[in-house]
Amino acid sequence: MIELKKINKSFSERQVVSDVSFIFHPGKCNLVIGESGSGKTTLMKMMVGLLVPDSGEILYEGENFISMDIKKKQEVRQQIGMLFQGGALFDSMTVEENVLFPMEMFTGMSKKERIERANFCLSRVKLEGKNKLYPAELSGGMKKRAALARALSINPKYLFCDEPNSGLDPKTSIVIDELIREVTQEFNIITMVVTHDMNSVLGMGDNILFIYKGQNWWQGNSSQVLKTENKELLDFVYASEFLKKLKPEH
Repeated sequence: MIELKKINKSFSERQVVSDVSFIFHPGKCNLVIGESGSGKTTLMKMMVGLLVPDSGEILYEGENFISMDIKKKQEVRQQIGMLFQGGALFDSMTVEENVLFPMEMFTGMSKKERIERANFCLSRVKLEGKNKLYPAELSGGMKKRAALARALSINPKYLFCDEPNSGLDPKTSIVIDELIREVTQEFNIITMVVTHDMNSVLGMGDNILFIYKGQNWWQGNSSQVLKTENKELLDFVYASEFLKKLKPEH
């Protein structure tokens, strides 16, 4: 379990995250949603140690990540898999080399074990036989799947996904969502997904935090989103012109 307790973060005089508390559960897709600039990505960066909160606690299995010594923080980081917004694959490396990279950096696995693990991860995201292709030879959806395979390669306890559907068509986005949900449940991972994609919210939102102007504005799950009377959340959900026509009257 990861627990946030009264997290605050400011840049200069601007309060970006204000008094946010939330619990991320294992085996569930924990979504953080909100408008651009609401503080979602800042929150993620604090959780993985790229930024330090001004105050509050980030508890990994009950231990405060912020106050850990360097060695302990490194141990936690080595249990984190990251799926970046653009995939962030190394262009000069093959798909297989990309997946092998974290294992070479952070594990003591033998070459044979690393290859076996890479093949398993590629198979798990339905990229069997694509080992020797380069990122430039992959479609957008295949790049995201390769990036997910890389994130899973170290058998992470925690998986962080930053806008995993960015730049993908709706059909491919659903495939990525289903994969993230499947591996989260299969390996009992604590998964955090930062997104503004409503298909993701409704399709995989087991545990949702809606941030509005840096504040914890609403918590719930996908079945509760469309039933809420929270005005700001409804405005976010029905933001597009098409969805506005479906917005219920309150």
